[in-house]
Amino acid sequence: MTEVVVPTADEMRALGRRLAEQLRPGDLVVLAGGLGAGKTTLVQGIGAGLGVTGAVVSPTFVIARVHRDGRVPLVHVDAYRLGSVDEVDDLDLDASLEESVTVVEWGDGLVEGLAADRLEVRLARSSDPADDTRRVSLTGVGERWVTADLSP
Repeated sequence: MTEVVVPTADEMRALGRRLAEQLRPGDLVVLAGGLGAGKTTLVQGIGAGLGVTGAVVSPTFVIARVHRDGRVPLVHVDAYRLGSVDEVDDLDLDASLEESVTVVEWGDGLVEGLAADRLEVRLARSSDPADDTRRVSLTGVGERWVTADLSP
């Protein structure tokens, strides 16, 4: 596990760009953290690092957005309103998993069955509302992540 302290939204996007350098087709990234923890901001950086030219915004109301214009397609999912693994299965994420980078916000406990290998990212914000600092822990699960460089 790697821990990173991220002081600003710009630094969160920069972390996402650095993570994107490690990502390849078939990768599943599971994001966990409370409201306002920086999940979508991190995905904006991942999108930029993958070469996505359009806006990367929260897919809260549409559940999933697909960005095809980068070096690897990015599937960005928000599982906040999904209540079960069956509802995740209804999205057919496994149909595009092999050729895309799939990033799932609020996916903890719902999407781990999609892939044996995944990157788990936990984001936590300071308890001080005036402090924008976030703590990010990165944990690679499975053989795919054994040799990945997750250093900041």
